[in-house]
Amino acid sequence: MTTTATIKVTAAKTRISPDLFGIFFEDLNYAADGGLYAELIQNRSFEYQATEQPTWNSLSFWEFTERGGAKGMWAVSDSSPVHPNNPHCVQVRSSKTGDGVGLMNPGFDGIPVKSGETYDVSFFARQNYMNQAWAADSGLEGRPMPVVVRLESLDGTVLAEAPLQIAGREWSRFAATLVPNRTDPKARFVLLLKANGMIALDEISLFPRSTFRDRRNGLRSDLAQTVADLKPRFIRFPGGCLAHGDGVSNFYRWKDTIGPIEQRKGQRNIWGYHQSVGLGYYEYFQYCEDIGAKPLPVVPAGVSCQNSDHTPGLGQQCVPIADMPAYIQDLLDLVEWANGPVTSKWGAKRAEAGHPLPFGLEYLGVGNEDHITSGFQERFKMIFDAFKAQHPEITVIGTVGPNHSGSDYDAGWAFGRKLGVPIVDEHYYVAPDWFWDNLNFYDRYKRGTGEVYLGEYAAHDAGRRSTLRAALAEAAYMTALERNGDVVRLASYAPLLARRGHTQWTPDLIYFDNTTICLTPSYFVQKLFGQNAGDEYLQTSIETETSKVLAASTVRDSKSGDTIVKRVSRNDAPVRTTIDFSTLGIKAGPATCTVLAGDPNADNSFGKAPTIVPTTTTLSLEPKYELDLSPHSLTVIRVAPNP
Repeated sequence: MTTTATIKVTAAKTRISPDLFGIFFEDLNYAADGGLYAELIQNRSFEYQATEQPTWNSLSFWEFTERGGAKGMWAVSDSSPVHPNNPHCVQVRSSKTGDGVGLMNPGFDGIPVKSGETYDVSFFARQNYMNQAWAADSGLEGRPMPVVVRLESLDGTVLAEAPLQIAGREWSRFAATLVPNRTDPKARFVLLLKANGMIALDEISLFPRSTFRDRRNGLRSDLAQTVADLKPRFIRFPGGCLAHGDGVSNFYRWKDTIGPIEQRKGQRNIWGYHQSVGLGYYEYFQYCEDIGAKPLPVVPAGVSCQNSDHTPGLGQQCVPIADMPAYIQDLLDLVEWANGPVTSKWGAKRAEAGHPLPFGLEYLGVGNEDHITSGFQERFKMIFDAFKAQHPEITVIGTVGPNHSGSDYDAGWAFGRKLGVPIVDEHYYVAPDWFWDNLNFYDRYKRGTGEVYLGEYAAHDAGRRSTLRAALAEAAYMTALERNGDVVRLASYAPLLARRGHTQWTPDLIYFDNTTICLTPSYFVQKLFGQNAGDEYLQTSIETETSKVLAASTVRDSKSGDTIVKRVSRNDAPVRTTIDFSTLGIKAGPATCTVLAGDPNADNSFGKAPTIVPTTTTLSLEPKYELDLSPHSLTVIRVAPNP
C-alpha cells in the first residue's frame, strides 16, 4: 500500500556550516600501514615488538633465505643505528656465495604488483665487519658488496630485479627501480648478497611510483581517491583513542612523525599493532590540501585514554603538572609548524619537507572522549588558556566523553560552557532506531552556548554489519544535522577504513584488501551528502499519516545556486510525495535525481557484487512535483537555478 506525504519548502533560510560534513581517520583496522599509506614492506625498520603482538619481534614478517647452496646468517643489532629513533637494524653475513644469501618480505598479505608499472626500492646500508682482522685476511676490506633487489612470485619466478653495490662503513641510502614483467597480487620482496661478507640494513622500503598525486612517501592511489570522492570539508586525524594512547608514554606525539622517515619514531598502536608513522603529520596535512579538506588534528589533553584494555586497570593517566608547560609548548609549536613563516623554527622544518607555504590550520581538537575528571579539567584549561592567549585564531575543540548522555556528557558540557570552549566533540554509536527516534536531538540545543562537532557516529545494526538499514538511519540523522547546521559545525562518520582480515572494530565505512575496495551503503550515504552539501538550510516540513518513516532536508549551495532536496524513507512500501517548491521561485526545468535503495538487510559484502549502489536519472520538475520514494531509500534531487 502506497503512503502519501506532502513536503513543503519555504524560502526561510538558516546558515549551515560550510565545513559540516568531513571524515575521521584513525590508524585502526590497519588503516595506515597496510592501508592508506602506500608502503608495501611490512616491518621495514625492524621495530616490531612483542609488546604489540606476543609473537612478534624485530624480524617478524622477514624470512632468511639461502639460495643455490649459499650459506650465511642474520641477526638483529642495536649498535650504531641509522638514528636513535630507529634503534634496530639487521646484519646479514654471507659465508658461501651460491646464488645469494638474504632476506624476504611478503608485505601485508602479499605484495600486489602490476605488469609494466614502476616500483621504487630504497634502504639504508653499510658494510659491517664484526671482525676487521677477518675481513682484512679474507680480502674483503674495502671491497663493495654486490646485492640484488628483486620482486618474486611465491614460486620463485623473478618478476623484476636490479643490482646495487654497497660500499663504506657509514650508513648510506641506496635506491633502485623495479618494473615487473607480469601482474601478481601476492608477490614478495627479496634482497640477496651476491658475495661473501657482511652488511647492515635498515628502513627497507618498496613504494609504487604511482601514488596519490604522485607524492613521494605517498598514499595508495585508489584508496586515497575513494576517500577524496566523499568531498570531505575536513579530515580529523590521527584518532581517536590512538591520539591519547595507552598511557602518557603512548601519546601520539606529532614531532615524532615529521622529518625524514628514518628519523621518525614509531611505536605501539593502542589497537594492538605497530605504527611506523610513515604516514605522519606532514602527509596528513598534505593530503588535506590535495583534496581541499581542512586539517583537524587531535592532540591529547594532557591525559591518556581511560578505556584502554591493553593495560588492564591503567585508567586515565595525567601528564605531571610540572611537565605541562613543556607539553603545551609542543602544541603551540604545532601551530608554528603548520602556519608559521619559513623564518620561524618550525615553519622552516615544514619548508624543508617541501611545503614553504603555510597549511592554514584553523581547528585543533584537544582530547578525545575523555573521562571528565579533575585531572582532565585542570590540564585542558591550561592548554585552552595558552591557545586563547597566544593563538586566538585557532578554534579549539573540546570533548564531552564517549556517549550522547551521562555523567561525562553533562560534566563536559558544563565545563566547556564555563570556559567558553567554542566547539565540543560528541561521540555516539547507537542502533538505527535511535537515530530515527532522535531526529530532534539538536533542535533542543540552546543556541549561543557552544557548537557541536559530532566527531564519531554510526548506526550499529544487528551483528555490527554495514546494512542499508543502518545507512538510511544515518542519512535521516544527517538531514537533521543540516537542519541544525547553525549549532552542529562539523560531523564525521567513524571509523573510516578497515583492512579485510585485520579489523579491531566494525562496522566501518570502507573495507579493502590489496587489490579490492568494498564500498558500504553508509559510504554512498556519506558521498551523496558530501557531494550535495549546502551552506543554507531552507525550512522543510513533512505532512504524512505515517510517523517516523520519513526524513527530509533542503539546502542551497550559494556558490552554484543549486537547490538540493534530500528525502529518506524507511517505509516498506513506496511513498508518494508531493514536493512544493512554489515559494522558492523554481520554475519547470531539469534536475538530477539520485536514489540509493534496496533490501534494508543488504550490506555489500566483500567478494560479492554490490547490490546497494546509487542510480542517477534526469527529472523535469514542476513547482509542485509528485515523486514516488522507493521503499528503504535515500533520494537526492539537485535543481539548478532558473536561467
